[in-house]
Amino acid sequence: MLRLGLTGGIGAGKSEVSRMLSSYGAVLIDSDRIAREVVEPGTPGLAAVVAEFGPGVLTPEGALDRPKLGGIVFGDPERLRALNAIVHPLVRARSAELEAAAGPDAIVVHDVPLLAENGLAPLYDMVMVVDAAPGTQLDRLVRLRGMTEDEARARMAAQATREERLAVADVVIDNDGPLEELEPQVRKVWADLVERAAGGAPTEG
Repeated sequence: MLRLGLTGGIGAGKSEVSRMLSSYGAVLIDSDRIAREVVEPGTPGLAAVVAEFGPGVLTPEGALDRPKLGGIVFGDPERLRALNAIVHPLVRARSAELEAAAGPDAIVVHDVPLLAENGLAPLYDMVMVVDAAPGTQLDRLVRLRGMTEDEARARMAAQATREERLAVADVVIDNDGPLEELEPQVRKVWADLVERAAGGAPTEG
């Protein structure tokens, strides 16, 4: 099994790269998706969140009110740590289950937005960073996601810097240009991963 950590700043195009890798045959483990699953109604995770933050973080239907919870923890490091202490172990456990089910010959891609921020690079055989200039990220967030410029800048500022992400990268995918320039890079890296997983040494890319 080859374990690849995939990360990138908001608006850099990480989701598109993960989609490509999955289409080539990678087993994709999406930490954001799992983080939502472990606090769905009826889960021990949601019960623990309610015990910590109170029933006010629930919608009338009994689901987690994410905007309300976000308003509590955003900008309050102590409350954010409390939330992470509940969610992160559940995400790690579920990720380990999915990885174990992938089989010994799989190439497993862990899609982890906060890989650099949380010091997770040593957990993977390789780390791939999808990189774009801050100006490109800002343009995409405003033009494609409908954020205001202030909202986009705040989201970017809450993440690791570009330099911090690149410092943990074994492979960098340059996604500063148009989409048609992205796939040839990803396909080449995939060929390298397949070679490495089979026991060969990957080429530089």
